[in-house]
Amino acid sequence: MLEVDDIQSIIIKNSQELSKEFKRIFHGRGGLYDGYKHLTIDSIDDVLSVALYFEEKNEDKLLDMLKEFIKETQHNTIVVQRRYLKGSPSEVLIGELSDEIYAYENGMKFKLNLLSNRNNGYFPDMKNGRAFIRENSKDKSVLNLFSYTCAFSVSAKIGGAKTVSNIDMSKGALSTGRINHHLNNIDTKGVSFLPYNILKSFSRIKKKGPYDVIIIDPPTFQKGSFEATKDYRKLIMKLPQIASDKCILLACLNSPDLDEDFIKNLIKELAPSFAFSHRLKNVDEFKSEDETRSLKNLVFKRDINSLAKIS
Repeated sequence: MLEVDDIQSIIIKNSQELSKEFKRIFHGRGGLYDGYKHLTIDSIDDVLSVALYFEEKNEDKLLDMLKEFIKETQHNTIVVQRRYLKGSPSEVLIGELSDEIYAYENGMKFKLNLLSNRNNGYFPDMKNGRAFIRENSKDKSVLNLFSYTCAFSVSAKIGGAKTVSNIDMSKGALSTGRINHHLNNIDTKGVSFLPYNILKSFSRIKKKGPYDVIIIDPPTFQKGSFEATKDYRKLIMKLPQIASDKCILLACLNSPDLDEDFIKNLIKELAPSFAFSHRLKNVDEFKSEDETRSLKNLVFKRDINSLAKIS
């Protein structure tokens, strides 16, 4: 097991050339650091955000080290979220936390809530997925399923999307999504924020189609909403009815228990007009001991003419 001093050395190395941009400087969740799978540390402008996923005996020593660490960096505040406690309470360990905290990414800006007892409003590991959507949305009609705070929508609109339909059960997340568009000076004309249960609202989603770009970025498991092992197929089954002839699909999955063949096989069975193109490279800061089980961003492209030739 690594010692706290070893972790300090890794953090210092990963903290070279920090800026306002969001950057993960320690990713224990990937399993590469013996004894620290419970720990992630993010640099967010002048804030150091620490998440502890389960309790370890060295917690106090670790936090004391971070208090010393920020004396030599741009950070003046440390926020700690103890995910192992009921309600995932957050604590400002040192410094003060402004009400206006943002994640900066490739010229975009997203509102954060670092004191939330759940997620903070932004998933940094999806950075490359957002870049892909930004590069492939010009003049397209985009469907953003499980949109959360609509970061994909911001990326699509900056990339020139004609329309974006954001679908999520959480009205609060969609409200933050509207704020994120305004923060990036995006006119929301042509952007929809729809608080639907996706699995029960297909007819309403279909009315706005067909879609040229479809993003499926669901939770692995959310009680009463979505369970990947049984519900992902329900979405794939509907794709041919809502997709344009040349639709691009970004299918995302962040379950360590399921590999990319899980989605590929569903597509082959239920939406064979979509052909697998490639898997997006994950952000370097989120390296995992088993990349096959890490975040999967899979790109598929539809070609109904090709399907017709085969049949």
